[in-house]
Amino acid sequence: MGGHRLTLAQTDKKQGPVLITGATGYVGGRLAPRLLAAGFRVRAAGRSLAKLGCRPWARHQDLELVQVDVMDPVSLARACSGCWAAFYLVHSMNPKTGDYAAADRQAARNMAMAAEAAGLERIIYLGGLVPDDPEISHHLASRAEVGRILQAGAVPATWLKAAMLLGAGSASFEILRYLVERLPVMITPTWVRTPCQPIAIENALGYLQGCLETDQVLGQALDIGGPEVVSYQRLFQIYAQEAGLKPRLIIPVPVLSPRLSSLWINLITPMPAAIARPLSEGLKNEVVVKDTRIQKMIPQELITCRRAIRRSLERIEQQKVESCWSDAGQVLPPEWVQCGDAPFAGGTVMQTGCRLRLAQPPEEVWPAVAAIGGETGWYFAQSLWRLRGLLDKLAGGVSLGRGRRHPNRLGAGDALDFWRVLEADPPRRLLLLSEMKLPGEAVLEFRLEPQGQGTELQLMPRFLPRGLAGLLYWRAHQVIHHWLYLGMLQGLARRAGLTPLGPPQVFEPGPIQACRL
Repeated sequence: MGGHRLTLAQTDKKQGPVLITGATGYVGGRLAPRLLAAGFRVRAAGRSLAKLGCRPWARHQDLELVQVDVMDPVSLARACSGCWAAFYLVHSMNPKTGDYAAADRQAARNMAMAAEAAGLERIIYLGGLVPDDPEISHHLASRAEVGRILQAGAVPATWLKAAMLLGAGSASFEILRYLVERLPVMITPTWVRTPCQPIAIENALGYLQGCLETDQVLGQALDIGGPEVVSYQRLFQIYAQEAGLKPRLIIPVPVLSPRLSSLWINLITPMPAAIARPLSEGLKNEVVVKDTRIQKMIPQELITCRRAIRRSLERIEQQKVESCWSDAGQVLPPEWVQCGDAPFAGGTVMQTGCRLRLAQPPEEVWPAVAAIGGETGWYFAQSLWRLRGLLDKLAGGVSLGRGRRHPNRLGAGDALDFWRVLEADPPRRLLLLSEMKLPGEAVLEFRLEPQGQGTELQLMPRFLPRGLAGLLYWRAHQVIHHWLYLGMLQGLARRAGLTPLGPPQVFEPGPIQACRL
C-alpha cells in the first residue's frame, strides 16, 4: 500500500467528485464547505434535496446535490456512480428508529456494495472511539460494527474513531452546555469521572479531509483525539470558566442508571430521551486514544478542550453555528401532506383555519412569520406553549428547548422548537411538521395571500389522528386552537408593527397544498 501524501494537483486528476453521505448532518454539513474551499468537487447526498438546497454552500459551482436513502441500494448506487471517494457519515440513532443497530448494519452493507459496484477508490467513515471493554454500550458496539462491515468490503475503508466532538451544535457539546448553564449543583452518575479524550470539530474535519490526500490511511482503523485526556467533571468546570459562570458543585452518585441518566438529560437539555439514552450509556466507557499513528500521517495542530469550548461559545454568540445535531434526521413529509388530497391519505385529516387581513404586502409580513419560535416565542399565550413543551419533555420528546439555529432565517429541515420546517417559501408559505409526542401526525401551515396592496395571513393546523385517542385529542383541543391561533395572529401583527384591516376570523381551509420536498 502506498504511503505517499497526495498533492491537491494529484487529487484533481482523479475522475469525478467526492461523495458525502449525511451531508445535512452535523459533521457532513461542515465537511462539504471545507472540501469545496479546498478545491475538491463534492457530491452532497441526503434524503431531502430541499434540506440540502437550504445550506449556504448549496450553490457552489463545484457542488452536486443528490437525493439518497442509504436503506435504498438503488439510490445509493446512483449517488456513488462516477465518484472516486466517499465519506460515510450516516447513522440511524433517532427517536423514530426502533432497532437502530439493525438499520445501521443494513445501511453499511448497502454502502459497501454500492462503493464496489461504482469502483470507488476509498471510503472514509467517522465512527466512535471503541474502548477495550467487553461491556461497551449498545451505541458504541453498533458504530464499531459499521466500521467492520465497511472494512470487510472490496473498497478500502478508512475508519476514524473519535470520542466526544467539541463544537457548537454537536449533541455532546449541547448536553455539556445545557447541563453546566442550568445546574449550579449537579447530582450526577459516576460516569462524570470517566476519562475521555475529546476532539475539536476543526481537528476532526482536518483528519477527514486529510484522508483524501494521503494513501497511508487506506484500509486503516485509526484513533483520533485532542491533545489531552480529561474527565467529564473537568469538562464541566472548564466550560463554566469559559462561560463566566461560578464553579459547579458536582456530586457523583452510583444509583443513576443509563435510563435515569437519559431522562435527567432529557429534562435539563433539549436532547430527546431516545437520543440521550444511547449517548449516556456510552459515557460509562473510558474512551482514550491508544493509537497515535494518524498524527504523523495527517499532521495538524491539535486544539485543547478549553480553546475548543471558547471557540464554540464565540460561534454561538455570533450566531454562526454552521450545523447542529438537530439538523440531522428525516424531514420527508407524511404521505397525506405530500399527496395534497386528504381523502386518499388513508384517514380523515382534521383541520381548521384562522386568518387576518393586513395592510402590508407579503414581503413586509414574512419577516415576522420567519422569526417565530426560539427566543421570539409564539406571539401569544407563551406560558401555554411552555407548558406544552414541558409535557412533551416529560413524555420524552424534544420540547421547546431545542429552539432554532438562526433568529430570523428558516430553511427546509431546520429544527424550530418542537417543529421541523418542511417548506419555507418566502414570502408565501411556511410549513411545519410537529415532532411532539402526539396520538397522530400534525402540521402547521402559514400562508401569505396577496390581497390588493395588502396580505391575508392564514394559519392552518392540520392533524391526522391515530385511533380513538387521536380523535379525542383533536376534539378536546379544537376550541383552544381557535382561541390560540386567533391570538397568535393578533400578537404577530402587534409585535411586528403591522396594520390589521379588521379582526381575525375562523375559516374552513381547502385541501393542503402538496409539499415540494
